[in-house]
Amino acid sequence: MSARRRVLLLLKPLDVYPPRPLTIPKPPSNATSSSSLPGVDQKILNYLNDRCRVHKDTINFCQSILRRKPLDWEPVIRNNLSHPIRRADLVITVGGDGTLLQASHFLDDSVPVLGVNSDPTQVDEVNKFSDEFDATRSTGYLCAATAGNFEQVLDEILEGHKHPSELTRISINLNNRQLPTFALNDVLVAHPCPASVSRFSFRIKSSREASPHLVNCRSSGLRVSTAAGSTAAMLSAGGHPMPISSNGLQYMVREPVSPRYLDTPLMHGLLEPDQLMHVAWYSQEGVIYVDGSHVKHSVQHGDTIEISTLAPILKVYLPQRASTNNLSS
Repeated sequence: MSARRRVLLLLKPLDVYPPRPLTIPKPPSNATSSSSLPGVDQKILNYLNDRCRVHKDTINFCQSILRRKPLDWEPVIRNNLSHPIRRADLVITVGGDGTLLQASHFLDDSVPVLGVNSDPTQVDEVNKFSDEFDATRSTGYLCAATAGNFEQVLDEILEGHKHPSELTRISINLNNRQLPTFALNDVLVAHPCPASVSRFSFRIKSSREASPHLVNCRSSGLRVSTAAGSTAAMLSAGGHPMPISSNGLQYMVREPVSPRYLDTPLMHGLLEPDQLMHVAWYSQEGVIYVDGSHVKHSVQHGDTIEISTLAPILKVYLPQRASTNNLSS
């Protein structure tokens, strides 16, 4: 008799949008008309409370499905993860792309992950509230399931009819020491103050030869993305989407200040799998941000950073649209 499969259910916290009162105190009698907008505020509060409710309902629904399956499963709040995930056959994340990204930081190339978008964006709501506030939620581009199809997708995985894709990740070496977290989306190297200029240089190296050209930069930082992250911040900054199966990287110098004529074409480019980027940092301080702001490492004047694809792949069950369009975010 085969052993029951082990599943880790990783959950976005319920207090991301903490419950708030559904009524707003009346403004003081001397308040001006411009400061009294309870109708708009009330809609925002109702909307945020709905987000908590929908997320909680999705968690409860997924747990009810898992109870009916021949699985050994355990729920864990994502903020409580502190050690690599080893003793699991499958990780299921319930939240959005951010929850899947956080799970990826604790996974090697042996355990696949399935993302469940707990509260997908509803186009009709976005249109309805567009003049009052932004009702857009997580894109969930890496999430293959929602509450509506979770059981179907899970059954396809358990029965061997659905297979994970292998996504490239980014390895970062700081002063010849490999950082413990691999980036699934992108790496940003920048000054901790967004209003300050970052000073650095970089050179592209490969197994064949090093680029003879050293690019010197004064800018707002350097971003390097995988194919999975190429339609997130990279695309917003003017980059281009890459096929999800690509094992190269895309880089961009953010807002360069008066680059030299020869350097301009090199401010945005691609790193092939056999290439790495060698960065020398010249600002007094800086930060390496990995997949957003939650994982970060300080750098200082004189530090060197090497960025490459020398990282274990991540196995992800992708939604059909990502596989079909060869895009991710």
